[in-house]
Amino acid sequence: MTAPILVVGEVQAGHLTSPTLECITVGQHLAAGQAPVIGFVAGSSARSVADEFSHVGVARVVVVTDATLDTALVAATAHAVAAAAERVGADTVLVGGTTFGRELVGRLAIRWNASAASSVTEVRKEGDALHVRRPIFGGRATETRRLDGPRFVLALRPHTFPVPPDAAVPSNIEEVPLPSLPPGLLVARRTALEPTSEGVGPSLGDASIVVSGGRGVRTAENFHLVEELAAALGAAVGASRAVTDAGWRPSSFQVGQTGRSVSPQLYIAVGISGAIQHLVGMLSSRVIVAINSDASAPIFRVADYGIVGDLFQILPALTAEIRRVRGL
Repeated sequence: MTAPILVVGEVQAGHLTSPTLECITVGQHLAAGQAPVIGFVAGSSARSVADEFSHVGVARVVVVTDATLDTALVAATAHAVAAAAERVGADTVLVGGTTFGRELVGRLAIRWNASAASSVTEVRKEGDALHVRRPIFGGRATETRRLDGPRFVLALRPHTFPVPPDAAVPSNIEEVPLPSLPPGLLVARRTALEPTSEGVGPSLGDASIVVSGGRGVRTAENFHLVEELAAALGAAVGASRAVTDAGWRPSSFQVGQTGRSVSPQLYIAVGISGAIQHLVGMLSSRVIVAINSDASAPIFRVADYGIVGDLFQILPALTAEIRRVRGL
């Protein structure tokens, strides 16, 4: 039997995040039934969410129920994860490639002396090594990298892997104390958390469908066409930098190199020309649909489907048809 795989749980609004569940799918694939996949979750709510691992086939969960980790630096959590990995004898740690996960990978790799990679979109095991694929240079290229063991830490790109099916199993929750931390890790602490405005609908970072509007919408008043299409689809609303720079929508809506990176199943770009800075933030979307009046716009080079025409005619008709089909 090979060594266990540890999946680090990230908690938002009292539940495990979707990227965490995707990590379970990858862990089960790598384990191939020859080793257990073990969950890990830390913080004041760790005990209350640990059972969620058992709903997707993870029978054993290690928890550190300590409020210190709610506001401490990610480096403190890295110490707890390393201790848990040692305790269960894991050789691989998986975490979702969120802001939290990307920072944890670097700190844990140093703390645990492991090979590391972030933004991973494919992974396979070959002997004692892992081969991973991930986008580089802002999504303009993809690299395949060999990671040599004996330890590995991977941050998986969100929305790249499926969520595991429901498979309830008896849960074995093992509570362990927070390991001794260097005093310097507790000097800086988060004192407040204020969510950014993303409008109604799902969160931009978690949504499986994103509808983004660009300069082609022309005015802030016209942006409601993008929002109505998003509402009909149950999608999140995004925007290009031109839109946020103009003040039509908050900067938290921005998709691109200096904004948010998204990887939805469906990305609809409305009135967006397709500058490389925007493409960097959405190029890993599963399906890309572009709506633009300029047939030579760069966005059509990366789009799976393109509609050349007047968005002011296309969007109302498309929204009405989606509402009709969905019974809205």
